[in-house]
Amino acid sequence: MSFPRVGVIGAGQLARMMAVPANDLGIDFKVFAAIPNDSAAQVSHFVLGDYTNVDSVLEFAKSCDVLTFEHELVPQSVIKAVEAAGIKVYPRSQSFTYSQDKLEMRKKIAELNLPNPKWQKYQGEGCEIGFPLIAKLPSGGYDGRGVFQIDSEAQLQELHTKAGTLLLEEKLNFDYEISVMVARSPHDQAATWPATLTIQSDGICTSTVTPVPEISDALANKVQAAALEIASGISLVGVMAVEMFILGENFYINELALRPHNSGHWSIEGSETSQFEQHLRAILDLPLGSTALRTKFTVMGNVLGGEKSDMYRPYLHLMARAPNLKFHQYGKEVKPGRKIGHVTMCGENLLQLQQEVAHAVDYMNGVIDE
Repeated sequence: MSFPRVGVIGAGQLARMMAVPANDLGIDFKVFAAIPNDSAAQVSHFVLGDYTNVDSVLEFAKSCDVLTFEHELVPQSVIKAVEAAGIKVYPRSQSFTYSQDKLEMRKKIAELNLPNPKWQKYQGEGCEIGFPLIAKLPSGGYDGRGVFQIDSEAQLQELHTKAGTLLLEEKLNFDYEISVMVARSPHDQAATWPATLTIQSDGICTSTVTPVPEISDALANKVQAAALEIASGISLVGVMAVEMFILGENFYINELALRPHNSGHWSIEGSETSQFEQHLRAILDLPLGSTALRTKFTVMGNVLGGEKSDMYRPYLHLMARAPNLKFHQYGKEVKPGRKIGHVTMCGENLLQLQQEVAHAVDYMNGVIDE
């Protein structure tokens, strides 16, 4: 057996972080980038092209042993063309549907008898869910994009006129949001990580805590079992995030992301096997790695673009203040609100970890200067 070549459609920060374990494993790794300074193109072999162009993607795919993705935007027609050419593609097109089409995802969760919020497909008439409700574009949305709170029939009609078919969901008064990362290989080996608390602001995850503090053992087991059931039910190959709402001791599936995910970044330092290494193991049908925690808690904070543009100088202060703080830069131009990196800290004292991570994030984006 020779070392395989893995190709990734997309060259953002997820592909960039996948390149590190690929290098450690000796895997030939290349990305399909839009521009030469894409995040992963800065640290990997890359080919430039348009992921919506079948011929360009096919040419790239034919130079790879396995093709995978770092975003959900690749058209199904393109993925199916690669599959038809006899190239291994993971996740498969049929599985990827549940990440790309929220209506199909809701149908599948119902078919698996797992808890959905009340939902319906909306095409302009017959709203069956009380206001306020949540309306989502069936495809193309992420980080809060394509998700709307609707308070009246007039707002709903206005959105439908602009956007067409919608997914409507009841607005749950949930206690908190979590994500469960799960991996599955072609020969049906599967593994989950402990559930992660995700803290949101304006639809964007700003920080995570793993494991979820004070979650009951019963609920922790239930959500991990649900993630494993979904992975099997959709024939997942690779890593997936299962986002959920928690209300008391009950959980409701929110969304699926069939790829490494922001809520799994903590695993680089906090788990025996990171989500990025596990994704490579899964798509190459290698034995999956241990998902055991390395420490009691791991806190991750997303660094969003702010007043500061120099992301190197803050190291002088932050590394001296907290030597065990870990930094990940994405090589992106600093723009307001844009995810340009993240910081992680592992330890036993949750409050201290949260305070240090919050301080680091605020210092890096210019909210504080000391």
